[in-house]
Amino acid sequence: MQYSKLLIPTLKETPSEAEAVSHILMIRGGYIRQLAAGLYISLPLFLRVMEKINTIIRQEMNRIGAQEFSMPVLHPAEVWQKTGRWDAIGDEMFRLKDRTDRDMCLAMTHEEIMTWLAAKELRSYRDLPQMWYQIQTKLRDEARPKSGILRTREFIMKDSYSFDADEEGLNKSYELHAQAYHRIFTRAGLLFYQVESDPGMMGGTTAHEFMAPSDAGEDEIAICGRCGYAANVELAVSVPPDYAPVDMPFEEVHTPRMKTVDEVSRFLGLPPLSFIKSLLLITKDAPVLALLRGDEELHEKKIQRVIGPYRPAHKDEIVEILGVEAGFIGPVNMINKEIRIIASTSIKTGLYAGGANKTDYHLKGINPEVHFQADWHDIRVIRQDERCVRCGAALKIQRVIEIGNIFKLGTKYSVPLSAVYLNKEGAEIPIIMGSYGIGPARVAAAAIEQNHDENGIIWPVSIAPFPVLILPLSTGDNETIKAADVICAALNSRHIDFLIDDRDIRPGIKFKDADLTGIPYQIIIGAKNLKDGLVEIKDRRTKETTKMPPDKAVEYVSRLIIVI
Repeated sequence: MQYSKLLIPTLKETPSEAEAVSHILMIRGGYIRQLAAGLYISLPLFLRVMEKINTIIRQEMNRIGAQEFSMPVLHPAEVWQKTGRWDAIGDEMFRLKDRTDRDMCLAMTHEEIMTWLAAKELRSYRDLPQMWYQIQTKLRDEARPKSGILRTREFIMKDSYSFDADEEGLNKSYELHAQAYHRIFTRAGLLFYQVESDPGMMGGTTAHEFMAPSDAGEDEIAICGRCGYAANVELAVSVPPDYAPVDMPFEEVHTPRMKTVDEVSRFLGLPPLSFIKSLLLITKDAPVLALLRGDEELHEKKIQRVIGPYRPAHKDEIVEILGVEAGFIGPVNMINKEIRIIASTSIKTGLYAGGANKTDYHLKGINPEVHFQADWHDIRVIRQDERCVRCGAALKIQRVIEIGNIFKLGTKYSVPLSAVYLNKEGAEIPIIMGSYGIGPARVAAAAIEQNHDENGIIWPVSIAPFPVLILPLSTGDNETIKAADVICAALNSRHIDFLIDDRDIRPGIKFKDADLTGIPYQIIIGAKNLKDGLVEIKDRRTKETTKMPPDKAVEYVSRLIIVI
């Protein structure tokens, strides 16, 4: 492929609107252009990258016996209404009406439609198991599109679905997908972790995410380097910092205008670990009092899984519900005795200080086993270097990009959509389902985040737009042209894809663009080296160069670009 025939609009300057490294380099390298917030145009180089990633995905999905489908992006509302997600999903869903005033939506995902099809076509135990997949456009009305192609409103997704007769079959399908994902991401050249995760809006019982470490990531995971424990911080548990309980009598203490843990801690001469932090939360059903240790923070999604959607109470609501102003509330002697208390398991034993539910007073010597009743849950944010619950080693918190996920759905979708099969006895049994997603563009972005330097992208060979870039430094020199022709012919004979920079421009510009676009191997043809019968091969990653005759260069490069 000739460089002059492709649109590769590289930029010297960093675009002002871009923050993530992948976003910056994809714009500067001529891979994407932004149409509107969360909407991007894939230019020729990026389209080639996506095709490489999708080819890997197809190969590995086909390898586990999955069949490829293509589903509509436009869906009738009634299918989503049957599962309850038409109402459960909020503003993120694009909704519209057709010319007959029928409610429709644009696909965020395809659980409903795949299940609808399964209900029509899978009728007997003999039809099972099945695994269906597609690589399809999805649309989500993101409130805050950001980080380039990492959070967009329109994106490509590989989504697959398994249909089994029982839990044992689901477990096999789930493991097949997990193995396929490991191969896909390894072949794409990524460092990644498989971590426990929250099923969220997908529902079901078990879920895992595949996370690629990156400072641009919006998620965090906790990982143990000793035993391999790994989980999204939304689920991760740890052993909190050691606390040697302070012996203190149960008594009321005057603490005038001291509302924060730090203020009362200094006044009483107690460490923050000796305090109970009380937070009043408002849910759709009733207020809830959440209790944490003084050095802990509330994890929003952990508490939400326990009490549902909520918001912090306003100051006037605290006074109205508990009869005391914020800063002095606690779990003992509450006016509203019927309020539900959710407490962090970290304060289940020991003696603590906390609000006395009396303005300007706190209580010392609160014994959770004696002085109040609570539902005990892990609702705290875990922190760097806290101990692993499995082996006791220090946990590390790492920012990551989610590149894939797998869910055990069970019968969440098959029951409302009547996807059932007849067993050997002729009884109707709901099909057991799994759902599995990969974001190909996220794979590309994660690859850039993990593979770049100050000069540009460094693509893994397997997903690079071209594995080889030929750089004739003088397009007007006959010997240079002749050597380039020899190399091009040899690459073609080996069916190796390549790009030749045939532009009549200064070598310095060619070198800068070559590094910026990130093609893994460069064959540099210069008049000086040709006098000695040599060309130069540069490894984009290591920057190392090797000189050899043109006829040997192709053989050498062909060995370098062999990918798994």
